[in-house]
Amino acid sequence: MHVPERTSLPHIVVVGAGFGGLTFAQKFPGRLARVTVVDRQNHHLFQPLLYQVATAGLSAVDIAQPVRAILRKKRNLEVLLAEVTGFDLGAKKVLLDHGVATVAGGTGKGTAGRAELAYDYLLLAAGGLTSYYGHDDWEKVAPGLKTLDDALAIRRKVLLSFERAETEPDEQRRRELMTIIVVGGGPTGVELAGTFAELARTVLVRDFDRIDPSKARVLLIEGGDRVLAHYPPDLSASARRQLERLGVEVRLGKHVKDVRAGEVQMPDGEIIRGTVIWGAGVVASPLTKQLGVELDRAGRVKVLPDLSVPGHPEVFAIGDLVTLTDEKGQVVPGVAPAAMQMGRHAAKVIAREIRGDHQSPVGHEPFVYWDKGSLATIGRSSAVAEIGRFHFGGLLAWLAWLFVHLVFLVGLRNRVAVFSNWVYSYLTYKRGARIITGLHGGGPAGSA
Repeated sequence: MHVPERTSLPHIVVVGAGFGGLTFAQKFPGRLARVTVVDRQNHHLFQPLLYQVATAGLSAVDIAQPVRAILRKKRNLEVLLAEVTGFDLGAKKVLLDHGVATVAGGTGKGTAGRAELAYDYLLLAAGGLTSYYGHDDWEKVAPGLKTLDDALAIRRKVLLSFERAETEPDEQRRRELMTIIVVGGGPTGVELAGTFAELARTVLVRDFDRIDPSKARVLLIEGGDRVLAHYPPDLSASARRQLERLGVEVRLGKHVKDVRAGEVQMPDGEIIRGTVIWGAGVVASPLTKQLGVELDRAGRVKVLPDLSVPGHPEVFAIGDLVTLTDEKGQVVPGVAPAAMQMGRHAAKVIAREIRGDHQSPVGHEPFVYWDKGSLATIGRSSAVAEIGRFHFGGLLAWLAWLFVHLVFLVGLRNRVAVFSNWVYSYLTYKRGARIITGLHGGGPAGSA
């Protein structure tokens, strides 16, 4: 990371170091402007593999890398570990809380941990949060999966349930402790349910003496009429069959009525007891509400075709923060490839504007999403894939999923570590990350 060379250069503030924000920072020409990347975490997280940390397949450090390390060679770029608390779009300022008196590099001012960061251009790439559809109190008893801390908490919760079942004398209570309930049949829910079933039946079954984890019950509850609803019907059906072959009990057309500690209540009054994990719904970061612009029902910004925020041509938003239908009529999905493409597009648009090189007299070039296909994994040798007109599942789709995720994983060390873990797990039916952390108030360990 290079300290800014010339204060006369325009200043770009990037909020969020996820796929979109990181891609922007990597692709933007450093000679044209100073770039400040602000994130409340010091690491970039490869979120598509987060479920494997939650299911004891990978360690946290295998899928994360410090943002400073990734961007250390970028010219005119600095990284700030700070919490963005709001915006003053009129004055072109970002409001921060970062626990120090003065912003590094002289790009802002403030006291007692609060600061104002001035900008010429602003890129919002803060991502999304788990949505509980108005039942925010459920978060305490049904954790979602968005951060490393979430993944480690879920792993701890599931593994502890099996440990307690090992010493539980009551048979009914033992069955409840060996029940995992995943709410939501999207990619996250499908990945969690399938992998937890595989974990219990092929890995944990060798670890315990008094219980038989192969008899663990894994339920996937989905309110719609099929899992992976954004995939074609034939792939949804294939995913359901593969889940059921792994031993997952799939319940479709069922919305949970209530979620309490260790149980869910169904609309017909049925109460299912077990370890509850939430895999349904995503909303935009609440930061969008600080912008004072039009949002959709999920809190996403209705950006213009060039990804700028209406009324503020110097402000751009990308990724899970936005809702957009491109010129081809495609609704841009909230997935990593789309966020990366948006990051590249925003970098190109801002760079052209700084150079004074507009391609069109009527405005910036609109963003067009290139759909390279979709992949979703379910378990060992189980996945579904949609690549253009080709739909397939099973081993071939699983191998394609492995290859694509290795290619996009940031950092050579991470690629080597993940590949080695996958080979080891495939050949031995073992998982080396079955460590329970945070038992005595210490919180989850980042390297677990």
